[in-house]
Amino acid sequence: MAGRADVPEVIWARPERTGRGPRPAFTRADIAAAAVRIADAQGLDAVSMRHVAAELGCGTMSLYNYVPRKEDLYELMVDAVSAEHELWEPAGDWRADMLRVAYQTRALMHRHPWLPALMSPVYGFSPNALRYLEHCLACLDSFDGTYGTKFELVAMVNGVVTTYVGNELATAERARALPWSEERENAVRGAYLGGQVASGVYPRMAAAFAEDSGPIDLGAVFRRALERVLDGFDPSR
Repeated sequence: MAGRADVPEVIWARPERTGRGPRPAFTRADIAAAAVRIADAQGLDAVSMRHVAAELGCGTMSLYNYVPRKEDLYELMVDAVSAEHELWEPAGDWRADMLRVAYQTRALMHRHPWLPALMSPVYGFSPNALRYLEHCLACLDSFDGTYGTKFELVAMVNGVVTTYVGNELATAERARALPWSEERENAVRGAYLGGQVASGVYPRMAAAFAEDSGPIDLGAVFRRALERVLDGFDPSR
């Protein structure tokens, strides 16, 4: 298409550093580690080429010799934390192994709260991400299905984890922003909701509360969501 720039080559297919000059002062791993430190401490919005350069003690423009685009910086970050995935010898029980993958991914996202925002196929083919995906497929060796179905299964499990953790993080962030305690906020809202349910206007809601008045076990909800996804792929169910 006329006027449209060529799609840039993926960062993994390019040399560590472009341009001439002395031996590179940093590696991609150094740059990724600096960006991850910033994101962990201050959030993803704080990650900029200027901020990362300052963290490394170099000029902003010199950083572009290593990382031409901010999208490349994000990809380096995702790859760096993807290395934290534990890769174990699959047990031969694909459901158990995929549950283990899901819980590990949830913990990883809580360690790096910015990660759900970067969960995209665009950043899914870095070296460590590919090792993670290969591990997931190994966990599914005992699953009777095509590789296409296996990829769908992995994507759906990751989707559940990403959505669930995103909600967990957003809830925690809202709680931190309250001018009073979260317990007080929940008590006020719970009292209002209880009054509405008791009014008789919402009989099904009243029946639901009579059946289970809570509190909700969010860990159990997470487990059930995962199990239901796996049930949809399990031919024995």
